[in-house]
Amino acid sequence: QVQLVESGGGLVQTGGSLRLSCAASGRTFSTYAMGWFRQAPGKEREFVAGISWSGRSTYYGDSVKGRFTISRDNAKNTVYLQMNSLKPEDTAVYYCAAENYGLGLPGGEYHYWGQGTQVTVSS
Repeated sequence: QVQLVESGGGLVQTGGSLRLSCAASGRTFSTYAMGWFRQAPGKEREFVAGISWSGRSTYYGDSVKGRFTISRDNAKNTVYLQMNSLKPEDTAVYYCAAENYGLGLPGGEYHYWGQGTQVTVSS
């Protein structure tokens, strides 16, 4: 089992940047693909980005391609989401999730979730 704790959310102006972190417990972090999802009020949860266990493969939702970058540091049991050129429509609670022996794809079986961190982009 793995426990996930997100951090790095906050309030930022349009065009600004934030870096989210997701720290994972457990000794088998490197076997998990990781994903970032977000959910805005009144909207369905949306896939943002995913990364394979090795870090060699990454995937992005269409709305964030070219602006967000997912990365991981297996030595630190941490996955990151660098968010640049932020827009008001990026406002949401951002969650990280873990998929054991997965690829980090949008439709993966993410069994473990963090509690979320709020990102608010002001116009």
